[in-house]
Amino acid sequence: MSHSNIDNTAASRQVNTPDVRFLLLPLPEFSLLPFGGFLDKLRFSADEEDYSQQQYCTWQVVGLEAGHLLSSSGVSVEIKTTIDEIALADYDYLVVFGGRSARSCQQLPKQYHDLLHLAAAKGVTLVSIDNACFLFAAAGLLNNHCVAVHWRHVPEFRTAFPRIEIRTEQLFCIDRKRISCAGGCAAIDLAVELLARHCGRTKALKGLADMLVDEAREQRHQLKSLDTHIQINNSAKRHIGRAISLMRQRLASADTVDKLADKLAISRRQLDRQFKDCFGQTAREYWNEMRLQHLHWRVVNSDHSLQYLADEVGIQDVSYLCKVFRKRFGCSPNSLRTPKLFT
Repeated sequence: MSHSNIDNTAASRQVNTPDVRFLLLPLPEFSLLPFGGFLDKLRFSADEEDYSQQQYCTWQVVGLEAGHLLSSSGVSVEIKTTIDEIALADYDYLVVFGGRSARSCQQLPKQYHDLLHLAAAKGVTLVSIDNACFLFAAAGLLNNHCVAVHWRHVPEFRTAFPRIEIRTEQLFCIDRKRISCAGGCAAIDLAVELLARHCGRTKALKGLADMLVDEAREQRHQLKSLDTHIQINNSAKRHIGRAISLMRQRLASADTVDKLADKLAISRRQLDRQFKDCFGQTAREYWNEMRLQHLHWRVVNSDHSLQYLADEVGIQDVSYLCKVFRKRFGCSPNSLRTPKLFT
């Protein structure tokens, strides 16, 4: 064999050896947004052009069984490869995309627990997206690790797993061989971070403009809490944004607005004035509305008892919860859960 042929063979082998390999495992009723965002970011970074050729990174969508898996939006994804057909040790990451209900993720069959433990034993880094963190925690795989949880599910996670440290203000959290992501578009940011670590920043950022994403956000990026059309000074915007973040973290807390203002190093009166200018509500009214909206969402999207949900928003008495719920939404919580028959 000539030297040129040897060189070509070596170059071909180098091109065909990926820098990083992903297994993608969507759970029943998984959310399409983080799944599609993460997958498309891999696709854009996979080659030099836009041919979806898996050169620099590879991925495989897998499931416990072959067939069509329904997402939370009703759109299904075809699972062609089962987990039994692949060698876990050949992959760097197992990325698990959570389902619509945190509780359903927490109560998945033991086969999922066995799979995660086997992958961890093989040295694969485990990644939970959205509510998949409930599965990881239930399987005992987040002990002595920090976890990023979507703000809407923080009270539920904290109640179920009080010993696990939650990072409430992070898009994602990388803690050794455990990685967690709050979900949504943050899955794109996480994909960029992981690709940058293995393929370099240039390849990781490739395609963001095509995805109409302005820039990749760091894991500690603060979400904007205000509508962009609201015209207030930067100082007030910073105070209100921080206050809203604290309110989300403390839905079940007995903290008063006065304590909130103390944490922000401003007066209660000043905080109320800023909320009035921005939202036409006092800080307390805004916080109460946030709790009620969270309660409404949880009533519709979970099967937890009303007492359980009351605890999440700091209401001790269920009868009082039903009273304020009816006053705000014009119906009882249970009426939203009663199946309606149509003729």
